[in-house]
Amino acid sequence: MADLNAFAKAALKPAVFWLLAAPLLWLAWQWTAMFAGWPHTLGFNPIETTHHFLGETALRVLLITLAVTPFRDLTGWAPILRVRRRIGLFAFGYAALHVSAYLGLDLMFSLRDLWADVVKRRYITLGMAAFVLLVPLAITSRNDMIKRLGALRWRRLHMLVYPIAVLAVAHHWLMEKGNQPGPWAHAAILALLLGWRVQRAARTRIAKRRAPAARA
Repeated sequence: MADLNAFAKAALKPAVFWLLAAPLLWLAWQWTAMFAGWPHTLGFNPIETTHHFLGETALRVLLITLAVTPFRDLTGWAPILRVRRRIGLFAFGYAALHVSAYLGLDLMFSLRDLWADVVKRRYITLGMAAFVLLVPLAITSRNDMIKRLGALRWRRLHMLVYPIAVLAVAHHWLMEKGNQPGPWAHAAILALLLGWRVQRAARTRIAKRRAPAARA
């Protein structure tokens, strides 16, 4: 544990940064290879591949964000909490790139077409709702915002991450055609994380009720 704590102080934040940046670097390399005429994995529709890849990466990083606290509780390794907000910002970053790729590459920055898709397609409606809710979480991720909002109000605001995750999983589920394993896996992981949260909250309430009785 001492070695892990030393690693957390010296290298955890940069290690997490480069691990989470790796998908974006890989995608940039694929586009470079395509334009250079080298072998690549973007397929016959690189635009669709790109914004799907960015969206799935955003969802997975978001689920990793939700897994940080359970990981801390199961392992007892508190330093992992140091990178939770960094992971959350990466989730927002990939989501922003996903929306930008969809708006810019698919719709050619047509806000009229975007609004038409939001109204007509449920998976677009859910995805845009998740992204809009992510924006205030990203804006208030700095330490000074905790002081401005107050710790309690800040925590309540950031509880939005749970409905955001539900919206994002539903967005991915409705977007995929056929019975694909990806949405099932993401939904199962989210169900486990939400179940852990509910169980933890229930244990906390029970402990608070028992505390006055024990003092009496």
